[in-house]
Amino acid sequence: MAEGSSTEGGVEDTALCAHFLVALPVDGAAMSVFGGTVPETVVCATDGLAARLDELQFDLGEGPRWEAARTRRPVLEPRIREVAHPLWPVFHTALMDTAVEALYVFPLTLGALDVGIVELYSRTPGVLDRTDQAKALVLANETAWNLLDRLLRVQEAASEAVTPTASPLSRREIHQATGMVLVQMNVTPTDALLVLRAHAFSHGKTVRAIAGDVVARRLEFSPVD
Repeated sequence: MAEGSSTEGGVEDTALCAHFLVALPVDGAAMSVFGGTVPETVVCATDGLAARLDELQFDLGEGPRWEAARTRRPVLEPRIREVAHPLWPVFHTALMDTAVEALYVFPLTLGALDVGIVELYSRTPGVLDRTDQAKALVLANETAWNLLDRLLRVQEAASEAVTPTASPLSRREIHQATGMVLVQMNVTPTDALLVLRAHAFSHGKTVRAIAGDVVARRLEFSPVD
C-alpha cells in the first residue's frame, strides 16, 4: 500500500460499502483504494466504528487489512477477540476497547493488479459460510472493477487539460489492442479497455504505449480468476 491516506481521490461512495451490508451478515464496512501513483484513499465507511477500525490499522501498520493486502487472500476472523494474533498484537489489544467480535477482510484485486481492500466487521462472533464467502468474493470482484473505472476516470479527467489529444492512428491501435485483450481474457470490450487503462495506470505509462505493446505481442493478458 502507498504511504499516506487521503479522501481526495474523487471516488467516495457509501453505496459501495452498503452493498456488503445488504448481502452479508455483517454490521459495518470500510473500503480503501490504492495502487499505481495514487495514495491510499478511503472510499467509504458505513459507520464510525468501521472507519475507526480502518484508521487504527493504518496508523499501527498492522492488522488483518495488511495481511489481506500482502497475501492477496481473504482474512476471516470469526472470533477475533478469543484468539491471539502474533502478526498484529498491538491491533488485537486495541480491538478489546471496541464492540467488534468478528472481522472479515477481502482484497480487491483484478488479475495481478491490486485495487484496494474492503473490511467487514460484526458485533457478534460467527463464521461466514461458503455461500456468504462466495457472495463476498463476487461483490469484491464487481467492486474492484467499479472502483478502478471510477478512479481512472478521475485521473484521466485531471490529465486531459494538460495532455494533447491522441492521434487517430494511436486510437486505432488502442481499438486493435482492446480486441486482442478481450479475446485473451474472455471479457467484454468495455472491460478489455479498462484492463489496458489499468495496466497503463499501474505502470505509469500511457494507454497508447500499452496498446502498442499488446499489438506487437510484447504484452499478453491472462483470464481473470
